[in-house]
Amino acid sequence: MIDAIIFDFGDVFINLDKEATTRKLKEMDIDKLPDSITAMNRDYEQGFVTSDEIAEKYRAQFPQLEKENFMQSWNAMILEFPEYRFRFIQKLAEEKDFKLILLSNTNENHIEYIKSNVSFFNDFKQCFDGFYLSHEIGLRKPDPEIFEFLVDKHDLKPENTLFIDDTKENTETAARLGFNVWNIEPTREDVIDLFTTKKELF
Repeated sequence: MIDAIIFDFGDVFINLDKEATTRKLKEMDIDKLPDSITAMNRDYEQGFVTSDEIAEKYRAQFPQLEKENFMQSWNAMILEFPEYRFRFIQKLAEEKDFKLILLSNTNENHIEYIKSNVSFFNDFKQCFDGFYLSHEIGLRKPDPEIFEFLVDKHDLKPENTLFIDDTKENTETAARLGFNVWNIEPTREDVIDLFTTKKELF
């Protein structure tokens, strides 16, 4: 029986256009990122690099990239957060039938942008028993350590826990560790349909 649900954030609650940043950079004649910047992006997502350091790295590599252009490009992938999804998780929190945990690979620039543009963000965050962002805990999906961290922190039993994420690599790791998973397809599935889509678990 499921007694805990772990949710991803992007393309589960908040809509994303994951190619938008690449398109914005191409508008400024930036077609390919060197390996050093790709590696730094991952470090930034784990909080090992500051927001100033990542911006300086990009601007040193691409002198045409003004600070304002960098931020616009960086945050271009973040779209709307439909309020009905917030109401869904709020209702789940009020019912108290499950431990509710959010686990997201995200970075400081993105979460600050979301805080500034989603009026109900603080109320959304309060719905969860644990709210974990990769840059705050120094761990990222799909590394097994991030799931082991949650198991220890919340005394989870993987066989009684459902993990919902739009990235197959992440759900594959969780499944190998014994979690129930839903690899949600955001173009045709919605988290609010959880109890019909995965009704066999409940």
